[in-house]
Amino acid sequence: MRIYFCGSIRGGRQDVIIYQKIVQTLKKYGEVLTEHVSDSNLSDTGEDAVQDGEKFIHDRDVEWLMMSDVIIAEVTQPSLGVGYELGRARNMNKKILCLFRPSSGKSLSAMVRGAIDGSLFQVRDYKEEEVEGILDEYFRV
Repeated sequence: MRIYFCGSIRGGRQDVIIYQKIVQTLKKYGEVLTEHVSDSNLSDTGEDAVQDGEKFIHDRDVEWLMMSDVIIAEVTQPSLGVGYELGRARNMNKKILCLFRPSSGKSLSAMVRGAIDGSLFQVRDYKEEEVEGILDEYFRV
């Protein structure tokens, strides 16, 4: 199984430790195409080392979205990039799970929470200590 993980990069790296826990859990279920999102060395300026620039990143990530079997997105930290990825993935009829922590004090965008459509697009509120169990349950179905 090919898994596309979404998390904030340029929108802020406050949740990178949580991203690492999510990616480690996801690796039990398949190949995480976007494992770099959980890299603590990746700053909020993004992939500075990419020689070919932002178009390369966009095109590569869209290709990964097309290749993926499922999208898992941590959506607590608002991110234009994650929102874009979710919109593209939804248009591709990909199976999507969004994870949101209400304890952050933030409100999840209605464009994400309102996109719920049964099993194809889901949003789960969670506490940090619940994330592994939620993912295990999601992939058992």
